[in-house]
Amino acid sequence: MLKIWITGSNGQIGTALNELIEPLDIEILNTDKDEIDIADTNEVIRFGEINRPDVIINCAAITDIKECANDKDQAFRVNALGPRNLCIVARKIGAKVVQISTDDIFDGTNDQPYNEFDHPNPKTVYGCSKKAGEDYVKEFTHKHFIIRSNWVYGKNGNNFVNELLNCKEKIFDVSSNQLGSPTSAKDLARAILYLISTSEYGTYHITCKGVCSRYEFAQAIKEKTGSLIELNDICSSTDEMIRPAYAVLDNFILRLVNEYEMPDWKESLDEYLKEIKEG
Repeated sequence: MLKIWITGSNGQIGTALNELIEPLDIEILNTDKDEIDIADTNEVIRFGEINRPDVIINCAAITDIKECANDKDQAFRVNALGPRNLCIVARKIGAKVVQISTDDIFDGTNDQPYNEFDHPNPKTVYGCSKKAGEDYVKEFTHKHFIIRSNWVYGKNGNNFVNELLNCKEKIFDVSSNQLGSPTSAKDLARAILYLISTSEYGTYHITCKGVCSRYEFAQAIKEKTGSLIELNDICSSTDEMIRPAYAVLDNFILRLVNEYEMPDWKESLDEYLKEIKEG
């Protein structure tokens, strides 16, 4: 039986993985920050050597931009040293590693989608720490899948969709000049589970098909849920100064190896909204 260790298992991607994995076929080792501090080298190695997973999927990270900026040391402990430690033990036991990364490793100044060969140029502490995590993964093990995605949303997550749906105000501020590809955690999890069954190691951009602005994304959510909230276009949003304005990723390598095809972002949103409505 395949054994998978999911770190950060309580987050939106970890939750989606647990919903998709058939426990009769795969043994899951779920840990979150309360069980395992991935920045603690000895703790990670001990857990890995005792349990000996076949695959380690690292969903653990500090993703809050401002939190990372306010505590750079902690951001790099979790987002850089954490992946390093997981790869150290993965190499010792021969496990595959999946490292979840982000579009924030790019500066967002492109006028066309970023592919896996474009040069990273992070502008935030968060982006720099995630880039450092990628570098450690490449350095410490070759059996890895680095997966960059963007605008990810899912259950148990502080994300754009949930923020809008839970907003108690009558007006919701949203930018029309931030561009990206909304990607559901469940569709990202499906792609991860497919890739780990292969030996197509390397770096991947994995997002749902299609591109929209934050405003268009919010408008779609509003229309599909019948929300009466008013959208306020704020093109000069402060948030744009710290997140990539152009966050569009090209699923280039996924297309080249012909391994997996992602759905359109509107289809994924429909599935997600239906799921949370049904509880």
